Amino acid sequence: QVQLVESGGGLVQAGGSLRLSCAASGSIFSSNIMGWYRQAPGKQRELVAAIRSGGSTNYADSVKGRFTISRDNAKNTVYLQMDSLKPEDTAVYYCNLDLFFRPADPRGYWGQGTQVTVSS
Repeated sequence: QVQLVESGGGLVQAGGSLRLSCAASGSIFSSNIMGWYRQAPGKQRELVAAIRSGGSTNYADSVKGRFTISRDNAKNTVYLQMDSLKPEDTAVYYCNLDLFFRPADPRGYWGQGTQVTVSS
């Protein structure tokens, strides 16, 4: 079993920054992909960013140039540095760990979610 524990959400003004962390524990395959998804009220869950154990990344177009995903494989932890935040970034952010990159149908394990609220 795998557990994902997220931290770092909160309330920030537009233009500000937040850093999310997600620590994974349990039986984790060495080759995996960790990512962040978000879901705003009334909207579908969407991929924000993902990073493979080898380091390659994917970003949603809406966050490119503003968000940076990184990971520490020794700690099984993934980070999401969010800069230049906008009100439309407001959502619950979920950490995901999966074997494959399948943003249209993400599976694997999920964190409990952390609220990010950006005020205008």
